[in-house]
Amino acid sequence: MALVAACTPSDAQTRGGDRDSGASRTPRTPSMQQEQLALEVDRRRQSGGVVAHGGADAPYNYGPTVMRDGDTTRMWWCSQYGRARPPGDDLLHARSGGLDGPFRAPGGGIPEVVLSGAPGSFDGKHTCDPSVIRVNGMYYLYYTGAAGSHDHGNAIGLATSTDGRSWKRTGSPIVRAAHDTNRDNTYGAGQPAVVHVDGWFYLMFTDTTGDAAGWNGAGQFVLRAKEPTFSGNVEALGPDGFTGVDGTAAPRQRSVVDAFSADLTWIDAMDAFGIAHQTDRGTTVTFWNRDFSAQPYAPVVLPVPWKEGPGLVRSPQGHAPVSTENPCGRVPIDVVQATRTGRAGAPTGLRHFGADAHGFEGCRTVNGALAALDGFAVPSPERTMDVIADGRVLRVERRSVAEALSSRVLDDRLPVLDEADVAARLPAEARVVESPEGRGFLLGDTIWPVTGASAENAFAANGSEPERISTEQWRTHALGPTLGS
Repeated sequence: MALVAACTPSDAQTRGGDRDSGASRTPRTPSMQQEQLALEVDRRRQSGGVVAHGGADAPYNYGPTVMRDGDTTRMWWCSQYGRARPPGDDLLHARSGGLDGPFRAPGGGIPEVVLSGAPGSFDGKHTCDPSVIRVNGMYYLYYTGAAGSHDHGNAIGLATSTDGRSWKRTGSPIVRAAHDTNRDNTYGAGQPAVVHVDGWFYLMFTDTTGDAAGWNGAGQFVLRAKEPTFSGNVEALGPDGFTGVDGTAAPRQRSVVDAFSADLTWIDAMDAFGIAHQTDRGTTVTFWNRDFSAQPYAPVVLPVPWKEGPGLVRSPQGHAPVSTENPCGRVPIDVVQATRTGRAGAPTGLRHFGADAHGFEGCRTVNGALAALDGFAVPSPERTMDVIADGRVLRVERRSVAEALSSRVLDDRLPVLDEADVAARLPAEARVVESPEGRGFLLGDTIWPVTGASAENAFAANGSEPERISTEQWRTHALGPTLGS
């Protein structure tokens, strides 16, 4: 979204919102001495042209969030349809079989509007800058909302959905401007990027009033919470790491990158966060370790054209895709971003760019291997199969069941996995329960939920017939990692 008082890009020229000013310089972060590993980059790729755009009357297309979900890639982005009311920024949705598009609405039509302004609310006119993840079957959409062209009027909202198309707002914004200091840039708070890691929701965002922002308001701040609404116990990243704060408006004391309109991902194999942002050299990915105390890898640069922040291609929880060729030492980095200024003087021309980064060793330790191989199945020492999910090992009797529950089956087992404990065993004809809360294998006193098409395939392959139980009965059991997609 344009860095002006409201998130409509049409105000950019008159209100001083220079999108190119988002190019990063030196991050305002604590000084630290460290040795960074220089990654090798190869297999550079790009689409032959534009991969997605709105209907004929859509004057701009930018700020995408991209979810790779099995064989389908889904994308939500900021645009505007004349028929959508009220007039202002709308969020579009489309899908494709690959990153090079074309992205079309379900059924093959032009991309569909899934969220527009809600008159009378904080997002009464504009909804823009989406960031979408899916956790335990629920989609969470974080977005910038504004009621109009008011100073510091932008704020971050949240909506939920079971299908990624029909959204229900949660009400009031979850993040407003902190008002630590006033600058010429009166944009406020917005441009969210969210990822789910080890039970935490990490929210990175712009706040031009933040104390640690640059002279022009550039900067990215990070909050985390166990609840997607950020309404419970919230921690803010400051000079001394994450500390508990009273709410999401706590002072913004540390920025992790000097940029506007950035995106965030978690790279399991590298045990690091990746932040994609724009610099004078192109699209740059900066890396931080788990607690944002060090930058273990040198930045990776894609020297490609841009006009507005990149949308990283991510898994449903916001993680980087896993290399099927070398999950422990190679990671694909792909973005979709606006590349030119359209007739409305706003960013458009969404194109795909990418490359592979390698040269790291992600499976040197058992914890590293469990993280890098999340969702994979490997042979076990007992002539059965091990499915790895959220750092735990599920030993599965039947290979066909393991195939249904995993994203990929490796032919060879890594020796380091012998150090991992087996969390549970899944025998043939194991008990399956289902309730309004979900369905899954009941192993001991723990339910291992199974989602998506994986459920039917796994239950059938295992010879397990689902047994109906009540919500109350479901909630008496502990929940294991979610299996399938």
